[in-house]
Amino acid sequence: MARRKRTSLILERAVRRAASINSIDPNLDLDNGLSLPAFSTLIETMRSRENAYNTALSTLDKLYREMLETEDKLADMTEHMLMAVATRYGKSSVEYGMAGGIPKNQRRKGLRGESPTPTDEQSSFVATVESKNGKKPVATT
Repeated sequence: MARRKRTSLILERAVRRAASINSIDPNLDLDNGLSLPAFSTLIETMRSRENAYNTALSTLDKLYREMLETEDKLADMTEHMLMAVATRYGKSSVEYGMAGGIPKNQRRKGLRGESPTPTDEQSSFVATVESKNGKKPVATT
């Protein structure tokens, strides 16, 4: 998705105001640095910076799309490299493991929906603590 380009409402208002002031006097000078030529120069500076900013956004969008395309190509080649190692050496080979694959003989074989947590057969030790006659607690199982 392309980044949203910026438009300045202040710039649009300033352009309209400059056009209105121009109808009074094209060289109007109100002292203290407030003149129509200075105002027009600042408007043009803002316009060029806004254009530069929007161009930079477009360039950034293009670079981002190119990066994503390259990332997809890299992911495909990564998978193809592993498959090529598997084809040449086999999926149970040491070389396949060195290339980042999990050799067949080292994979866990579980049923669908089964979590890799311990089962009921592997029960843990549970102790309860009881106090007899207000003396020291005694641990029992």
